[in-house]
Amino acid sequence: MSILAALLPLVVRSEQVISPPPLMREFRAVWVATVDNIDWPSKRTLSTNEQKAELIRILDVAKAMNLNAIIFQVRPSADALYASKYEPWSEYLTNQQGRAPRPLYDPLQFAIDEAHKRGMELHCWFNPYRAFHPAQKGPIHPSHLSKTDPGIVKQYGRYLWMDPSEPKVQQRSYDVMMDVVRRYDVDGVHIDDYFYPYKEKGPNGELMDFPDDASYGRYRRAGGQLNRGDFRRKSVDDFIERLYGGIKREKRWVKFGISPFGIFRPGYPEGIKAGVDQYADLYADARKWLVQGWCDYYTPQLYWPIRQAPQSYPRLLDWWISQNKQGRHLWPGNFTGRTNPAEGNWQPAEVIEQIEITRDRKANGNAHFSMRAFMRNYNGITTALQESVYKRPALIPASPWLDNQRPNAPRVEVKALGGNRHQVTWRPDGDRDIRFYTVTTQAGTRWFNPTVTSGNSSIIEVRGDAPVRVAVTALDRANNESRATVVRL
Repeated sequence: MSILAALLPLVVRSEQVISPPPLMREFRAVWVATVDNIDWPSKRTLSTNEQKAELIRILDVAKAMNLNAIIFQVRPSADALYASKYEPWSEYLTNQQGRAPRPLYDPLQFAIDEAHKRGMELHCWFNPYRAFHPAQKGPIHPSHLSKTDPGIVKQYGRYLWMDPSEPKVQQRSYDVMMDVVRRYDVDGVHIDDYFYPYKEKGPNGELMDFPDDASYGRYRRAGGQLNRGDFRRKSVDDFIERLYGGIKREKRWVKFGISPFGIFRPGYPEGIKAGVDQYADLYADARKWLVQGWCDYYTPQLYWPIRQAPQSYPRLLDWWISQNKQGRHLWPGNFTGRTNPAEGNWQPAEVIEQIEITRDRKANGNAHFSMRAFMRNYNGITTALQESVYKRPALIPASPWLDNQRPNAPRVEVKALGGNRHQVTWRPDGDRDIRFYTVTTQAGTRWFNPTVTSGNSSIIEVRGDAPVRVAVTALDRANNESRATVVRL
């Protein structure tokens, strides 16, 4: 007799093979953008309680849709939507840059706690280089980098950008992100497609070059031989590689995700066209980072329809998959916001088919931009996903290069509460760090109501005469799942 069976006599040993069918493995994420109050908070003047209520509503909708990850923007423009020792509070949170929420709370900690409570991962989304967005209406705070070290921040069009090739910029962005990794129990660090900025036009309509004469001139005077384009790309490469290594050294289980522009270069693959050449315009060698494995997941923004030949969703997805030499997760981004009748009027069928194409390629996940589409249910998109491709919960795919050891099955106990109600409680078996549990109930021969939670108990009601069992599995931080512990009620 096993120790577990001796401790838990309600576990029927002969029934250990009667386990529920495994849940699908699929990353189902949504971006929650804070810049310009796109998704949260809806206004810059909300009280602390109103902000919390809005965020809870977002997480509840995401949970009801069976999403399993939130990509939460915490650094829009060298500012912070959390308690940072490096950067001022964001204007988008309190209507004045540098002003803390009143009453004081930490939105990031709140989001982490509430997401985990619902069995969802929380990934922090940073912009490494943007320093000012024209959506900001109030003054820049004296503690902002553009005030404390103005030489490394450049005016470019209507924006301010940190020069990605300045060592002090790279150090600041690295310190900011690693500070969050160290202090918060986050599941991922996420950066999007903004490296060197998209080209801005001058007063006569001409495309302007980014003003980095100071950093490039210093490099050349020190004997550097690279041309300016290669110099810029190397600066971004160095930052990506360093950040990935730093995260792995600090907390190996924290996933690093990159969401580049969806087309590497025009003509990749043959026939694909784009108005932006991210390699030559954004100085982002996005293929190199994937080939080298400097990430745990890749989310190229495949923001075009399936049948738009110059930017075909399936052809682009196939190309990115072909470049995934290290076998990292490939979870494309979808422009679900185009279901808004004012922004594209996509029908839900387009998004559903994109998800199905992703599954056919075994890419195992998608990220949706952005939460507003689901909150407003544009063209019925929220309902359509709930009733079709996201009808049942899914577990995030495991990351075996981070950890490939399966945790022990959890210890499970049952307590009769009277009538037909039972309390089921569970806890880890062993010293593995468990993030979530799955709980599934059986009546007769049918398993139903699978849920993912970070909680440690559930109230189960027995109805009728059918035998009832509960199965509980444990998931570690790399999303490895234990065998099920099955208990008869």
